[in-house]
Amino acid sequence: MDTIAQTIQRRRWVILGVLIVGLIAIVIDNTVLNVALKTIAEPSGSGGLGASQSQLEWAINSYTLVFAGLLFTFGVVGDRIGRKRMLMIGLALFGLGSLLSAYSHSPDQLIFARAAMGLGGAAVMPQTLSIISHVFEPQERARAIGIWASAVGIGVAIGPVLGGVLLAHFWWGSVFLINVPVTLIGAIAALILVPESKNPVSGRIDYLGVLGSIVGLVLLVYGIVQGGDGDSWISGPVLGPALGGLAVLALFAWWETRVAHPSLDVRLFRDRRLSASVGAIALLFFGFGGVYFFISFYLQNVRAYSPLDAGLLTVPFALGQFIMAPRSSSLVTRFGAKAVGAGGMLLNALAIAGYAFLGTSSPIWILAVLFAVQGAGIGVAMPAATAAVMDVLPRERAGAGSALTNTARQVAVALGVAVLGSILAESYRSTLSPTLAHLPAAARGAAGQSITATQAVAQQLGTGGRFLLDPANTAFVDAMRITTVVAAAIAVVGGLVVMRWMPGRQRPGMEELVAAEVAAAERELAEGLSPKLTER
Repeated sequence: MDTIAQTIQRRRWVILGVLIVGLIAIVIDNTVLNVALKTIAEPSGSGGLGASQSQLEWAINSYTLVFAGLLFTFGVVGDRIGRKRMLMIGLALFGLGSLLSAYSHSPDQLIFARAAMGLGGAAVMPQTLSIISHVFEPQERARAIGIWASAVGIGVAIGPVLGGVLLAHFWWGSVFLINVPVTLIGAIAALILVPESKNPVSGRIDYLGVLGSIVGLVLLVYGIVQGGDGDSWISGPVLGPALGGLAVLALFAWWETRVAHPSLDVRLFRDRRLSASVGAIALLFFGFGGVYFFISFYLQNVRAYSPLDAGLLTVPFALGQFIMAPRSSSLVTRFGAKAVGAGGMLLNALAIAGYAFLGTSSPIWILAVLFAVQGAGIGVAMPAATAAVMDVLPRERAGAGSALTNTARQVAVALGVAVLGSILAESYRSTLSPTLAHLPAAARGAAGQSITATQAVAQQLGTGGRFLLDPANTAFVDAMRITTVVAAAIAVVGGLVVMRWMPGRQRPGMEELVAAEVAAAERELAEGLSPKLTER
């Protein structure tokens, strides 16, 4: 082993720590935003931006769509120009986007600034898993990925609490500003400690494929959000973009099978284990993204918790993930990826179904327990599925594997927020409409946009608007129940996908059995000879 390889081997766990810093910055951003949603939705005179529910959905989805659309491409770019270099560029872009988000003066500016953050996040995320695969040997890789996944739990724990503290003392933009020093520290540490690595046979960039994936996803999500924003689901503004997006995505998939260097190599899905693992990740995070979106409103609008208290209540979720993610590797070794993945998926489904039993005055410890169970389920399932994907692919294609898992996760979060957010908005508006009928026509439309908007209208009307508050809380909880049933059903489908298509415990092949027999015979021979040698 040469000197450089020895140095890398000696520093491998420190390098993992550097990669986790960049990962935590991205995770913190996503979780801290959920705590700030209510504040951003408040009128500008009250310290917010006056964002509607659809604008809040786009503040999340503008990030996730750009992130998902460019993940595979930036994985290829990192393989070509250097993963360390791409990691540092991504951290710089993410910090700049965070700065722009912090000082946005309108919902539209925030949406575009969040898209810039997605650009940086897409450059960072695939490099982390690629560098892990380069630095760690196969026997340690699953453990390293488990620790990498547990860092998500750390970010999930830090983000909401940190966001609550910042919102208690500063303006809403401070939740984005905190990313700037984190990304700066991560970039400096990467420059000093992370080794450079490239794929000597990296491919070209598929610009047409990148454009097709982003256009298709944006059109599809736009149609879904329009449906939840009040338009009829069979109207042109809904069906046109949604069907157009599906058509573009179908053409994208066809194109990717024809081009030599695809932006998303759909041919990889011919491997059953990879397909089942990526599908499990997508279905896992579809429910997670949507549920996390509306739970923030439940805690702050319905239960009147402060942003800090709401952030503290998410800590059990992070603890469940943090505790279980590092143990996923040993569980897979003992029981197989199928059992562990399916168990984690079904545990996640059980927790999501539990949210349907929450009311306007349920004991809050029930929510804390559900958070812990859901975090444990994700903590078990995600590393198992991610490690399965990375094991299928050779080391030189680690960037592609990383991009596949992260693309699946981000697309699923975007669709989860869009679909489940639209179901929530439509159900809320439908349930509350008899109460809204008592309002003047000019205020009726604004009050029906979201529970935050309803409470803002009630506040503007003074004592005459108090009749809106209790029905609004009840309508939101009823809408939340309908939404969680849909999310739980999709999570159950994820568990069934894993049980049906992901391989179970791998049985040793003939060569492995022979090698084991030879090794056992050699041990017996050595043990038999040692007493005789001692006697001599």
